[in-house]
Amino acid sequence: MAKDKDRFKNDINVRNKQASFHYEFIDKYIAGIALRGTEIKSIREGKVNLQDGYCYLSEKGEIFAKGININPYTQGTYYNHEAARERKLLLKKSEINKLEPKIKEKGLTLVPTRLFINERGLAKLEIALARGKKTHDKRESIKEKDIKRELSRIKIG
Repeated sequence: MAKDKDRFKNDINVRNKQASFHYEFIDKYIAGIALRGTEIKSIREGKVNLQDGYCYLSEKGEIFAKGININPYTQGTYYNHEAARERKLLLKKSEINKLEPKIKEKGLTLVPTRLFINERGLAKLEIALARGKKTHDKRESIKEKDIKRELSRIKIG
């Protein structure tokens, strides 16, 4: 019984670490996700991968997340879900209207950066309006990381 409570945690915070390396974030939004039956149980177990995920605007004016991999629930039967299906993001119409011209602008995209469960127990996805980094920008970010690492070693030692 105690194992079951430990397995379903409410302090889930899954990050897409590669997104900050490949993209420069311009603006961030928090959106709800339309999930099916066993998906929330898999999220609470922490079986989520955001690495290949991206978001797009549909023709109807809705935003969908694609490429987010939520592994099937181990104890789910025929009710289980597909691992990498498209999921609708729940944003206010005013937020979508702000994002629409920006998404259509060349060079900007929506990238999922973090998946978490809020204090009410609902799964939320943090998405960022982002611009792709060039290779020299990536080198600079690697140098900055190395400098920070060296400074932290000097302070500790």
